[in-house]
Amino acid sequence: MRPEAPISFAPGFSRLSRAAKPHLPCERETLCSSLRRHSALRCLLPHFLSAISYLLLCIPAHAARIGDISETSLWNQAFRFFTFQDPAVRYALLGSMLLGISCGLLGSFIVVRKMALVGDALSHAVLPGVALGFLWNMSKDPVAIFAGATLAGLIGTGVVHLLKQTTRLKEDTALGLVLASFFAVGICLLTMIQRLPTGNKSGIDKFLFGQAAAIGPGDVQLMGVVTGLAVVVITLLYKEFLVTSFDAQFARVSGFPVQALHYALMLLLAFAVVIALQAVGVVLVSAMLITPAAAAYLLTDRMHRMLLLAALFGLAAGALGAFLSFLGNNLPTGPFMVLAATAVFGAAFLFGPRHGVIARWWRQRNRSARTQRENTLKAIYHVLEARDFQGEGVSLRELAERRRETLEDVSAQAAALRANGHATLHEDGNQVFLTPDGWQRACAIVRNHRLWELYLTNEARVAADHVHEDAEKIEHVLGEETVRELERRLGNIAHDPHGRRIPDLAEMRRGTGVAVTEKSMGYGQDIQGHS
Repeated sequence: MRPEAPISFAPGFSRLSRAAKPHLPCERETLCSSLRRHSALRCLLPHFLSAISYLLLCIPAHAARIGDISETSLWNQAFRFFTFQDPAVRYALLGSMLLGISCGLLGSFIVVRKMALVGDALSHAVLPGVALGFLWNMSKDPVAIFAGATLAGLIGTGVVHLLKQTTRLKEDTALGLVLASFFAVGICLLTMIQRLPTGNKSGIDKFLFGQAAAIGPGDVQLMGVVTGLAVVVITLLYKEFLVTSFDAQFARVSGFPVQALHYALMLLLAFAVVIALQAVGVVLVSAMLITPAAAAYLLTDRMHRMLLLAALFGLAAGALGAFLSFLGNNLPTGPFMVLAATAVFGAAFLFGPRHGVIARWWRQRNRSARTQRENTLKAIYHVLEARDFQGEGVSLRELAERRRETLEDVSAQAAALRANGHATLHEDGNQVFLTPDGWQRACAIVRNHRLWELYLTNEARVAADHVHEDAEKIEHVLGEETVRELERRLGNIAHDPHGRRIPDLAEMRRGTGVAVTEKSMGYGQDIQGHS
């Protein structure tokens, strides 16, 4: 049984190929005796041996690398990942998932508070603290680096607050100043560390872009403590964080310690940023704070659901980033985590049930189609009204003249009415007959239009010749409760400002075959109960 190849991550997860040691089967004695008989070639011996040795060394080593690469497939790598037999895989996966949860939870409050730039500024501001934590004992002690980075992040937050309170600068300007200046100090300190005798082996530069494979047991324990602390604090102070996030003035009047809660949230945010540096890096940690929370924000309008979704998205992004980086050679973990979170956001952006692009496009399409059908129904009513409701059918030519459209357009509209059960067509296809549902809907649209015109003239004191355009828009969105309220306010609603009759309940029921048993001017739920 051949032993397993070692695992190495630089900067992501990759597998080193083994180079076989070449065997050089040369008979030194035979070669030397032959060369003694040819003294003229003795001077060429060093060059000859060097050339032969180079060829014999190169050919077997090259073949070993090709063989290892060919026998390591993606399926084998995936199987090896899910067996969790490598400690580096376990630590990297667990650390990535923990930081995804903490960043998702705290990022949700950052998003709803419109403080996205704060996360970016804080992630850059902690870099000097990382360098100072390393210089404290010249090693990558997780506790020292965590303490130094947290202190630097809090100082950066305090500087931003000081600039806001003592100068005319706005918050975004102060954040930009702190981000650039603290990051510049951190780069200078990192450069100084690299010039130390052991600087190149320190690994401190990995905090810039992240290296999940460098996560050790101590880092995982620290991530677990910070994530658990974030969950406990958010659970205990959920109501307070909720109120201060959406209405700080109301929270202050109600007696909530707004400033103390704000600083507590900033402290937790600094903790989350620091533990994420090891895997994601200073440059991309803000993406893990914002992207999962932004995706959750597009999917729900409830804060507790947003917190849950953001934590799940962050966890999934961390796990997927670790898995994808393990599959390939020299693939970084941090960028894959961010790309996974971005893919989740893209899916929410496109396919979200309420705020997704496709859902909004579909609703707009259906709304436009419904408005078109209702306008056609209203035009049919107007044609029937113009001839005092003599006859039931309306020819397509009459409808085209009323709509001021072509016969082809009117034919398409009539077909849409038939498809939705609002109308039927004559055998020759040149006449439209409203169904009971179509007649009721036509009367409702005309009633909404004329009620709104009457309301604008009687209540808002708008001139009668200025109300038509507004009624054309509002007639399609008036609900039953609004219509009933208009009827109660207006009282006598027999005619609109132009003297045209407003359809009443009896006229609306005429096309449904429902007998009118009582005098009622409204329709709404009453019609639903009789139909």
